[in-house]
This record gives sequence, C-alpha cells and structure tokens, in this order.
Amino acid sequence: MDYQEICQKVCTVARWSGAFIRGERATFSAEKVEHKGHQNLVSYVDKEAERMIVASLKEILPSASVLGEEGVCDSNCESDYMWIIDPLDGTTNFIHGMPPYCVSIALQCGTEIVVGVVYEITLDECYYAWQGSYAYLNGGVIKVSEESKIENSLVITGLAYNIEEYRAHFNRLFDYFNRNSHGARRIGSAAADLVYVAAGRAECFYQANLSAWDVAAGALIVQRAGGRVTDFAGGNNYVFGKEIIATNGVTHASFTEIINS
Repeated sequence: MDYQEICQKVCTVARWSGAFIRGERATFSAEKVEHKGHQNLVSYVDKEAERMIVASLKEILPSASVLGEEGVCDSNCESDYMWIIDPLDGTTNFIHGMPPYCVSIALQCGTEIVVGVVYEITLDECYYAWQGSYAYLNGGVIKVSEESKIENSLVITGLAYNIEEYRAHFNRLFDYFNRNSHGARRIGSAAADLVYVAAGRAECFYQANLSAWDVAAGALIVQRAGGRVTDFAGGNNYVFGKEIIATNGVTHASFTEIINS
C-alpha cells in the first residue's frame, strides 16, 4: 500500500470538503443548527461534508470501512483498513463564525494509524503525514517545539461535553497552567489543538472524553513531527481510550505527572 499516494489524495479531499464548508459559512444561519446536546451542536454542513468525504474516500480505498462522527459506521470485516473522519471538528466555532475548525481524516490499518490529514479551514492550512514520513504543513516539513521547561510552554486543553466529574480536575489544571506556564488555551477543536503542537505553536495538548475521530489524524501528525502521544496513564490507548496527552516529547513526562496529580 502506497501511503504517500493515499495521503496526497486525502489532502485533496480535505481541501475540497473544506472549501465547501468555507462557502457555506458565508450564508450560514443559526436556524440551521441541530442540538445533540446543550453544547453538542451539528448542522447540515457537518452531514453533507461527511457524505462528500465518505464518497471520495470510497474511491481511494473501496474496501475500507468508515467510522465518522455524524453517524456513518460502515463495518467491513474483511478489510484491515478503516477511515476515521470528522467532517467538521469545531462545529460550535463554525456556527459562531469563529476559528478554528477543521476537516480531520485518518486511515487505520489494524491498530495503527497510517495516514493522517487535518485541514484547518480558516487559515487554509493542510497538515498531513503518513507512516514513516515527516509531518508537513502545506508542503513544508514541520517539527515540534524544543522547549524543555513547563514555565516557558504554551498549553492547550478542552472540556468535553457531558463530563461533569472531570470539571473540577479541568478547572484545577487550567488554573495551574495559567499560573505556571505561558498560559492555557481552550480553542474548541481537538484536531487543530494537535496540529498546533506538531507545528511547534504549543508544547502540550491534553483532554479527556474525546472520540477517535477527534484525535486519530492529529495524533499521527504530532508523532511524525517528533512529538509524543499517550493516554493519561502513559500508554497507547489514546485513539479509542478517550484520554490524550500530546507534547513535544521533551516535556512529556513533566506534563503527564502534573495532569495525573
């Protein structure tokens, strides 16, 4: 399987669907929003973008199954490959006309993510990597930050929906990092959070209760940029385990200790 060729094709799909999303934002109305929960929003834009993406990915790799945020779950037991897609990561940002929001597409083979593409629509930034490659942003190689000290680091996090038992932990850590680093940020798109770490814009991203489509593509990009990605316990169950810490690698042990304290 030529993962580089597949990745290049997926970049085209991500940019194409991102252009559709960008165009819809120009005339979008809040009346078109559906509520999956008080803070968990979806619109026809998410659903149509996912339909477009799935159709295009089926042309690239017809035998692969599909796992998507908006309900697409095509299980093909005869294939080792599965697409993991979020057609619009950062829907609430999109609805309010605020960046960032992204298209996120990953390809999994067995238990390994082998292709990852994140297209940050508002900045026209396409991040991508494949198994064994460097990490790229619009054709140029990107690398994680070399910062080794927490006090000089920028930290990104998020508070997932319907997780009240984590709120006190979130508040404590958010306060800690705001006092003991260059600051903490909550920007509303896990896919963007991850690729910003990959590009060296932040040293750490952590969050609980995320889904596979939120993190699969971005996690690979961080790793190929030289960073490290684990679950909160330091293990490898971060795609489906609903906990993720992504860092520049140098700071990983320190961030993991603080987050688990």
